[in-house]
Amino acid sequence: MDFYPEDFEQRLCHRFKDRSLLITALTHSSCAYESSKDTVCNERLEFLGDAVLDFVVGEAIFRRFPDMDEGGMTEMRAAAVCEKALAEYAKQLELGRYILLGRGEEAAHGERRPSILSDAFEAIVAAVYLDSGLECASNFILPFVGKHLVKSKHGVLQDYKTALQEIVQRNKGEILSYELVTEEGPSHDKTFTMSVLLNSNVIGTGTGKTKKEAAQNAAKEALGLMGVL
Repeated sequence: MDFYPEDFEQRLCHRFKDRSLLITALTHSSCAYESSKDTVCNERLEFLGDAVLDFVVGEAIFRRFPDMDEGGMTEMRAAAVCEKALAEYAKQLELGRYILLGRGEEAAHGERRPSILSDAFEAIVAAVYLDSGLECASNFILPFVGKHLVKSKHGVLQDYKTALQEIVQRNKGEILSYELVTEEGPSHDKTFTMSVLLNSNVIGTGTGKTKKEAAQNAAKEALGLMGVL
């Protein structure tokens, strides 16, 4: 195929060394069936991407929640990599615009189907992994799943700072920082106020009995303003 979506590479924040991997990841079986014998669909990449997602997300949960039991970890991972979640990640990338479909699927607006979107996202994960390794694949995956990985099995956010960081990291060049605004009260009973800044602009403020607690509350406010909470 004489097709290569360079603008999609920019969305992925990944420049492929082997560009055929990206083409294959975007090729639905319906397109491969209607094309030449040499055209390969994304089903094998989808299989590998599913395994990479499970590992990366599982490891992140294991490290981030040392006290969570197996059931809680399994539930959290399932929420982060289910079809609905993967289709949402694909929509964030506007992946549907780039999927290569057969005429029938195209006429039926297959690019909107959650199953096709989620499968293509898994294939993209595998393509990044094969092209540049596990670290690059992890860096690609974690910003998407971050919202799920800060929830306990009861749905309560545990680490607002990490959640905010992972959202911000999706846009290269964005700088997140925390600043102490005030420190009030006697030494044995202080109250701290911290602000979180994105590129020097305050996006949240919080108070607490420790700087750490105040920073978490500042991040929580920022996430609320972003519509994450």
